[in-house]
Amino acid sequence: MTKKRTYKDKKIQGQIALERINKLFLMAENKALSGNFSIANRYVSIARKLSMKYLVPIPKEFKHRFCKHCYSFLSPYLNSRFRIHRSKLIIYCNNCKKYSRIPIK
Repeated sequence: MTKKRTYKDKKIQGQIALERINKLFLMAENKALSGNFSIANRYVSIARKLSMKYLVPIPKEFKHRFCKHCYSFLSPYLNSRFRIHRSKLIIYCNNCKKYSRIPIK
């Protein structure tokens, strides 16, 4: 018979996945600043897959750092535009030419 996973195992796996997601986004930011956007985009896709597999939400500080349409890492002034208009943050991606609007409180 196989051993069933317990609640603690899933909780520990979620914590490990969250740490890895944080580390992957920090590594993506470093690669994007050095100009290597293909590796930064790969780190974002790995972080998204981890969050979906272990049902861990991506932290709020990193949620707006990638495009919701093409999933590429967004770095201000390098491959995206961040604007504020009528109490909304408008993030424009230069890769896929789409934008997302986020309300500001």
